[in-house]
Amino acid sequence: MRTRLLPLLIVLMAAVLLALGLPLAISLAAAQQQKVIVDRIDDTAYFAAIAQFVTDEPTSSPDELRTLSRELTSYSEVYDIRVGVFHTNGTSMAKAPATWQLPKKGAVRDAFKEALLSRRSHDPKQVWPWQSTRLVVASPVIRDGDVVAVVVTDSPTGEMRSRILRGWLIIGAGEIAAMLLAVGAALRLTGWVLRPVRVLDATTHDIATGRLKSRVAVASGPPELRRLARSFNEMADNVEDVLEQQRAFVADASHQLRNPLAALLLRIELLAFELPEGNEEIASVQAEGKRLAQVLDDLLDLALAEHTEADLRLTDIGALAAERVAAWAPTAEAKGVRLVGNCPPTTAWADPVTLSSALDAVIDNAVKFTPEGESVEVTVASNGSTSTVVVTDNGPGLTDEELARVGDRFWRSGRHQNIKGSGLGLSISRALLAAGGGSISYGHHEPHGLRVTVTVPRSAPTS
Repeated sequence: MRTRLLPLLIVLMAAVLLALGLPLAISLAAAQQQKVIVDRIDDTAYFAAIAQFVTDEPTSSPDELRTLSRELTSYSEVYDIRVGVFHTNGTSMAKAPATWQLPKKGAVRDAFKEALLSRRSHDPKQVWPWQSTRLVVASPVIRDGDVVAVVVTDSPTGEMRSRILRGWLIIGAGEIAAMLLAVGAALRLTGWVLRPVRVLDATTHDIATGRLKSRVAVASGPPELRRLARSFNEMADNVEDVLEQQRAFVADASHQLRNPLAALLLRIELLAFELPEGNEEIASVQAEGKRLAQVLDDLLDLALAEHTEADLRLTDIGALAAERVAAWAPTAEAKGVRLVGNCPPTTAWADPVTLSSALDAVIDNAVKFTPEGESVEVTVASNGSTSTVVVTDNGPGLTDEELARVGDRFWRSGRHQNIKGSGLGLSISRALLAAGGGSISYGHHEPHGLRVTVTVPRSAPTS
C-alpha cells in the first residue's frame, strides 16, 4: 500500500510546488525586466530634457549639441547601450556609437514611430533567459507642444537574463529543498498511517494460520486506525471464545460418548456369543460400532490438536522422515506397495511429535490408496527459508474439485467411500502443522496420483 500511496502524495506535492513556483518564476522575470525598462525610461527622459534645447536654427548654441553628444557617448561606453536622438524624419541629431543608424524596420523603428505620436513606446514583450532579444525604449522630445525629436535606447539583455536565471535557480533550489522536505514528511506520514495497517495485516495472517492468541498492539497511528485495532482485538477475542467453546464441546462430547459406546460394543460382543457363529448382522453392527469409536477418537484428537501449543525445536527432518518411512515399510510391503525414501539430513524448526503424526497420516493415505505393484516416494528437501517433505503416490489421485476440498473435516472422495477412514486424519495433520507455523498442500502427481507437500520453517520462531 505504501508503494501506491507514497507516489500519489509525491505527485500531489510536486503539483502544488509547481503551481506556486511557476507564477513566482514568471513574476521574478517580469520584475527584473520592468526594472530595466524603468531605468531606460529615466535615461530617455534625461536625454530628452537635454535635447529640448538643441535646435537646428542658426541661433542655437553648438555647446548644447556637444553636451548632448558627450552624454550619449559616455552613456553608451559605460552601459554598452545604443542610444540616439533622431529628428522626426529619421536623421540623427546625436547618437552613440557613431555607426549606429535608425533601421528601416523592426522593433527600433516601431518604437520610434510610436514616440512620434507624442507618447512613450509600449513596454517590450517579456524576454526569457533563453532569448537574445534586445529591449527598445523610445521617448519623444517635445518643444512648444510639438514632437521635434525622439530619444531611442536599444539595450542588450544579457545581464538581465542572467539575473533572471539566477533567480530561477534559487527558486528551483528552494523547490527541490521543499520537495525533499515534503518527501520526508510523506514518508513519516505514510509510515505513521500504515504501520497499524501492517500490524493488523500481520496479526490477521497469524490468526488465519492458527495463532489465535495474536493481537494488535494499539499504540500509534490515526485515531480511526487505533479504534479499528481495538475493534479487531475484540472480534478476535470473541472468535477465540467461540472456537474454544466449539473445541470444548467436541472434546467433551467425544469423551462422554466413548464410555457408553464402549459399553454398547461390549454388550454386542456378549450378544454375539448367543448367536450362531458368522452372523452377518452382528458383524456389521460390530464394524459400524468400531468405526464410530474411531470417529470419536479422531474428533478428540482434532480438538486437542487445535488447542495444543506446538513444542518447536530444531529437528532433523530427514532423519524423522526416514524413521517414518521405515515404520510404514512393513505395512506397504504387506499391501504389495513399494515405499521409497530419499531423506538427506535437513534441519528445520518443528514439533517432532506433531510432524511425525502428520507424516503418518499422509503416508498412511498414500499407501492405502496406491494399488498393488505401484510405489510411494517420500522426498526431503530444503528451499531457502523452508524445508519440505513431499509424499507422492501412483494411486487414482484427485480431481481439481476434490483437491480444493481435501483436508476438510469429514470429507472423503465419493470414489473412495468404501475404504476405511473417518475423513479427519488430514484435518488433524493440518491443525497440528499450523500450530507450529507449518502447512500442508496437495497437488497432482503426473502421470497419475497425488502429491502432498508438508512444509516447515527453517528459521527460529519469533516470540
